[in-house]
Amino acid sequence: MSQLFDKEDVDVAWCKGCGNFGILKLLKEVLEELEVKKNSTVIVSGIGQAAKTPYYIDANMFGVLHGRALPVATGVKLSNENLCVIAEGGDGDMYGEGGNHLIHTIRRNPDIVHIVHNNMVYGLTKGQASPTSQKGFETKVQVEGVKNEPFNPLAVALSLKAGFVSRVNIGDAEHAKEVLKEAFRHHGYALVDILQPCVTFNKTNTYHWFKENTYTLDKSYDAGDFEGAVKKSFETLPMPIGVLYKSRKNTPTFEQEIRGEDAKALHSVTHDIAKIQELFEGY
Repeated sequence: MSQLFDKEDVDVAWCKGCGNFGILKLLKEVLEELEVKKNSTVIVSGIGQAAKTPYYIDANMFGVLHGRALPVATGVKLSNENLCVIAEGGDGDMYGEGGNHLIHTIRRNPDIVHIVHNNMVYGLTKGQASPTSQKGFETKVQVEGVKNEPFNPLAVALSLKAGFVSRVNIGDAEHAKEVLKEAFRHHGYALVDILQPCVTFNKTNTYHWFKENTYTLDKSYDAGDFEGAVKKSFETLPMPIGVLYKSRKNTPTFEQEIRGEDAKALHSVTHDIAKIQELFEGY
């Protein structure tokens, strides 16, 4: 296999056994197997251990503030529809600090792949509960256990009519690869929530725990059934993994709605500097 996306002489700042290693390997393999061009790939990430992923891939990347990857990824795709745009980060980054951006990105439906490393804990800041931490999970901050119900990203995405909603377990890499490939082939916003362990700060939700508390949707499952997908999204312990929903509709993407059929992509538009200066002076 081509090593096109491998980066040499990189100091990977993750703990041994971290699920991020598996996701990094998975993403590089998918990009290579789908023959995505390196110079046409842009990975946008925020802050956190998961958000370090694009630093270890030989492709274009954009590092942004905590929770802000999705609006930047949307802007990148809007500027050049020919780019393969990925927004990547952890459950805290994407569902906590970035929760409001999640809502409105789904509403807009940009043609991007949204990968969330879901380890149910804040790893970079040393083990606080995250939005997806299970009720009762004890940390140095939540000493009596988490009192809130965990955030349900799949149900939220479906309630906003996301066209592609999925969950995978990095402990089952082959299955995860097939789902991630489907996400890249989907036209529009695609959510891939990847369950992964944090081996240092979450001793509860381990590789074994995820294996014991998930089940794979079988081949008879109809991913085009919206109501069925909503019901599946509320199943917990065990949680279903696979493509919960894939729309059969060819819904226009955000960039198509903004530009229209005949408008040029932003990166190819020439600008009249004099008119821009006149506009600025008008303020």
